[in-house]
Amino acid sequence: MSEYEVNEHGVPQYPKGHAGRLFVTLAAIDCLERATATSVAALTGLSKGKIDDYVRVLNLEFGTCIVKEGPEFRIESWGEVLKRAGVKKALQTPFDGARPTPTEAQNDRQETS
Repeated sequence: MSEYEVNEHGVPQYPKGHAGRLFVTLAAIDCLERATATSVAALTGLSKGKIDDYVRVLNLEFGTCIVKEGPEFRIESWGEVLKRAGVKKALQTPFDGARPTPTEAQNDRQETS
């Protein structure tokens, strides 16, 4: 498993281009009482200027419906792709996108047979 640094809130600091940045953005919007770009950035350690971009990608590529009312973001729908409980874990559990090797996948199938 890859290791990522965490910020003072325990949020993993994913590298640029990593899907984990999208997931922590979504999870932060969900858990913050007042989810503004400033509060999301403060919790996640992401750039305040990128939050709108991450929300756009979540809506376009993952089917969420996140709206912005004034300065605040609100989740209207999680869509059909992402699971809320799984995404919320991204705030505290690094998501490294690792896939099992073919041998590991075969062993997993044999264990469940």
